[in-house]
Amino acid sequence: MYKQKTIGLLLTALLFAGCGQKKPAAVQPEAMGIPSADSSFSKTILFFGDSLTAGYGLDDPSEAFPGVVQNKIDSAKLPYKVVNAGVSGETSAGGKGRISWILKRKVDVFVLELGANDGLRGIPISETTRNLQAIVDSVKTKYPKAKLVLLGMQVPPNMGPAYANGFKNLFYALAAKNNMALVPFLLKGVGGVPSLNQGDGIHPTAEGAKIVGANVWEVLKGIL
Repeated sequence: MYKQKTIGLLLTALLFAGCGQKKPAAVQPEAMGIPSADSSFSKTILFFGDSLTAGYGLDDPSEAFPGVVQNKIDSAKLPYKVVNAGVSGETSAGGKGRISWILKRKVDVFVLELGANDGLRGIPISETTRNLQAIVDSVKTKYPKAKLVLLGMQVPPNMGPAYANGFKNLFYALAAKNNMALVPFLLKGVGGVPSLNQGDGIHPTAEGAKIVGANVWEVLKGIL
């Protein structure tokens, strides 16, 4: 009971912190690490998400979980370049608004991590679902052969059981509808563990990010 309550409170704090971050000014794709046409990497994995993807609070952006995944890819000697397109405070609507710009370069694997900040605002699940579906549709239209991965999130039970369950299930439904690989809960093994989170008790430390990266890799490695 205590552990569940603690995780619930941390999830709530995570959502508040995510929404509180200002978006950075727009930069060119190359500045974000999006490879140009002459890239030496043959394939690109795009991580599209919020502060968890961006690596908020970490000393080096490469310590965020997409960087952890890149290290695993390198160890496996696979020809993939990870691109971190995370923006702190991003909502599903915000992601929908910037997806066309971010798809200026070819994407071979698209990893979607958005929706948690919608939960904080109590945005109707149907609206979040439509926005996420629009993002997926944009990727499918531009790069029909791209492989798709969805990273699931949860909201605390104080949002009400109907909303909390509906929010959790939207990721399962979206993944099934679009034939996406699914990581059911991105923060599994990290949420509610003080030693794996930063001083704010919200965002993973570098060690916590390693576990989050492992959660993603467990699913992602099967489609590379």
